[in-house]
Amino acid sequence: MQIIKHFFQSEQAAGIVLMVAAVLGLLIANSAAAPAYFALLDAKVLGMSVLHWVNDGLMAVFFLFVGLEVKRELLQGELSDNAKRFLPAVAALGGLALPALIYVVFAGTNTPLTQGWAIPAATDIAFALGVLAILGSRVPVSLKIFLTALAIMDDLAVIVVIALFYTAQIHWLYVLPAVLVMAALFYFNHKNETRHWIYLVLGALLWFFVLKTGIHATLAGVVLAFAMPLRSPDADVREPLLLTWEHALALPVAFAVLPIFGFANAGVSFAGFSLGNLFSPVVLGVAAGLFVGKQLGVFATVWLMVKCRFASLPEGATWKQVYGVALLCGIGFTMSLFISLLAFSDTALQDQAKIGVFLGSLLAGVSGFIVLKQGNHSPTN
Repeated sequence: MQIIKHFFQSEQAAGIVLMVAAVLGLLIANSAAAPAYFALLDAKVLGMSVLHWVNDGLMAVFFLFVGLEVKRELLQGELSDNAKRFLPAVAALGGLALPALIYVVFAGTNTPLTQGWAIPAATDIAFALGVLAILGSRVPVSLKIFLTALAIMDDLAVIVVIALFYTAQIHWLYVLPAVLVMAALFYFNHKNETRHWIYLVLGALLWFFVLKTGIHATLAGVVLAFAMPLRSPDADVREPLLLTWEHALALPVAFAVLPIFGFANAGVSFAGFSLGNLFSPVVLGVAAGLFVGKQLGVFATVWLMVKCRFASLPEGATWKQVYGVALLCGIGFTMSLFISLLAFSDTALQDQAKIGVFLGSLLAGVSGFIVLKQGNHSPTN
């Protein structure tokens, strides 16, 4: 029991559980149990399939947690002033643009394929930080903070991308009630309302109305997060509501929401799959975007900012270690899989994108681990 408790308290546990769940889904999808697996995901519950509930319902909870973390970091944490935000923000931008460009080069002018341009642009913070946790003291704390800040900026940008580019059609009938609920949430935030049930009820209503608008329902989680008060009317007695929710959601998100998502979405059937499929534009574009685009985009941006004296290396970090972290940014598992579902309606293209995500993330994670395990020379600016 003590070993199990120690494991779930470790930094790398969330990433390991997510990976195990994803591998399990992949294995079952290619076993004798595959029909039961896909039947379960297609089963209807209250008018939506189980897979739909996972991707629009459970992932709204994940985006709520991410939103809480982003708001806290922007107001009180590592992103609370412009000097702290600058380098990870610019590096995140480079890490978004180059993977998308590389993907588009592979996709060419094929319009259905180009819809996947944002798939390799996302970094999976749980996996990336899990690798750093395994490395322990080999990586300076400043680099862990840098990676966390970069991944948060990356998440924020991806949320905007989903809202702007992956909303097919807006049903305006539901926009007004959604806006009214949002207004109510921020009114209670302004009044520093701390009763949990108010945010629970309004958050559920907002999720429903956003789902009906056609805008992806997970964005309701982000709006709810930013409406959470980060100040307490009685700070000496109790913590702010935002921190209470963030702490309460940390374990369920890490050990339930994300593993269920990984299990449900990693199940790619290889029946009829040939080696030739590995060279499809989608597979190559996603894999190259994650593995090549992320590392070059992040590292080149940091190098340029430091050499131009707009920023300095994270304290105690070497160029080799920065490069290792840039490699880890190519682990795009959770968010990349999620975007692939939004980008493609064709399940064959979704499966190709998932294979590209697996390949690119695996190459990036293993390479980053090897580089960081070896890299501890003194920094040179």
